[in-house]
Amino acid sequence: MYKRTIDNYWSFKTADTKEFTHCYHAYPAMMIPQVARTLIERFSPKGGCYFLFDPYMGSGTSLVEASLKGINSIGTDINPLARMISQAKTTHFDIAEIEKCISEIQLFPFFFSEEKVTSTDFSRISNYSFWYSEPILLKLSYISQTIDSFDNSVQLFFKIALSEVVREVSFTRNGEFKRFRMAEDKIKQFSPDVFGLFESKVYRNLEGLKHYNRANGNATAKICDFNTVYDIPNDLLPDESIDMIVTSPPYGDSHTTVAYGQFSRWANEWFDFPNAKNLDNLLMGGKKKAIQQFETESIKEELQAIENTDLTRYSEVVSFLNDYSDSIHNIAPKIRKGGVVCFVVGNRTVKGIQIPLDYFTAETFEKLGFQHIKTIVREIPNKRMPSKNSPTNVTGAKASTMSNEYIVILSRM
Repeated sequence: MYKRTIDNYWSFKTADTKEFTHCYHAYPAMMIPQVARTLIERFSPKGGCYFLFDPYMGSGTSLVEASLKGINSIGTDINPLARMISQAKTTHFDIAEIEKCISEIQLFPFFFSEEKVTSTDFSRISNYSFWYSEPILLKLSYISQTIDSFDNSVQLFFKIALSEVVREVSFTRNGEFKRFRMAEDKIKQFSPDVFGLFESKVYRNLEGLKHYNRANGNATAKICDFNTVYDIPNDLLPDESIDMIVTSPPYGDSHTTVAYGQFSRWANEWFDFPNAKNLDNLLMGGKKKAIQQFETESIKEELQAIENTDLTRYSEVVSFLNDYSDSIHNIAPKIRKGGVVCFVVGNRTVKGIQIPLDYFTAETFEKLGFQHIKTIVREIPNKRMPSKNSPTNVTGAKASTMSNEYIVILSRM
C-alpha cells in the first residue's frame, strides 16, 4: 500500500497561523498556512511553479501563500462565504481609504440610534427572532448600511469583519459549527458589544493587511464558483495548464463530517447569498447515491464493513466518494506532465471503522497517470475543528474527531 511517513516537523505546534491575511475570518477545518507554504517550497515541480490551482479553496489559504511567493493562482468553491473570504484575503486593499472609513466606525457608539436604521426587513434570515434579539439585528443592519456608504473598493474588507460578527452575536452556542441555540439562561445574560466587536475585527484585519501589502503583490489570484465534481471550464483551465495543486478537500459529506453549510449559513443569509439554506445538500456527497460508481482496492474492506454494519451510513460514505472520485477525474487532466498535486486529507471514522482517504486519493490519481511520491502524516494541533462531533446528529452521541492529517503528494508522469 502507499507508505506513510510520520514527520513531527509538519505539526507546526508553535507557528503563528494568523500571519498576513490568514487572520481575517474563522472557517471550519482550515489548512494552516505553514503547511501550504512548506509544500510550495519543498515540492514545487521541476521547471518551476508559475500557476497553482486549489479545487476546494475554502478560505483561500493556498491562494494567499501562492501570492506571497509571486505565483499566480486560481481557486474554486461553491460556498459563497468561502469565495468572499478568499477574495478579501487575496486583495491588496488601499490602507489610507480603509483608515478613513475607520474614523466613521469609531463614532458608532455615539451616533447610533434605532431610528437611523434604514433596513429593518430581516426575512432573508431563517427564523431570525429565534437566533437574534431585535436590538442586535438593528445594530448589524446599521453597520451594513454604513459599509454600503464606503467606497466600493474597500467594502469587501469591512464585510469580512461583519461576517464574523453576524455569527458571534447570534444565540448560537460558542465553539459549535452546527446551529445549536444557547440555553435560555445564557440568552438572558447575553449582551454582546456589537460595535466594539466589529471594530476589533477591523483593526485585527488591518494589521494583517498591512503585512500582506508589504509582501509580494505582483501575483494574481482568481476566485471561481465552478464545481469540480461536474466540470472544470476549459476557458479558465485548459488541459495541462497547472503546475501545482495544494489543497485540502472535505473529509466527508458536510452533513456528518464538518458542517461547512451550517457554519456559513449566518453570513450567507445575512448577505443574501444564493443557496444559503441548502448548501450542505450541494456540497460533496450532499446528494445521496446508494450505488458505488468507482472501483477501489485500497478501501474495499472498509466499505464492505460499513455496508455490513449500517446501510444508511454506507450510502452517505459512498455518495461522498462518488463525488470525490469524479472531482479527481476532472482535475487530473489539468495538471501538466511533471506537475505536482498535494492533497491534505483526513481519515474519518464511520461506525468505528476508519476510512483511509489518503490511500483512496493516491489510488485514484495513480489510475490517471500519476506517481505517488510520499504521504506525510502530521499531527493536527491547531486545526479549527471540534475535539468531538456528533456524526449521527443524535443529541449526546459524540465521537472524537481525527487528530492526524495525511499529506498525499503525487506527480503526473
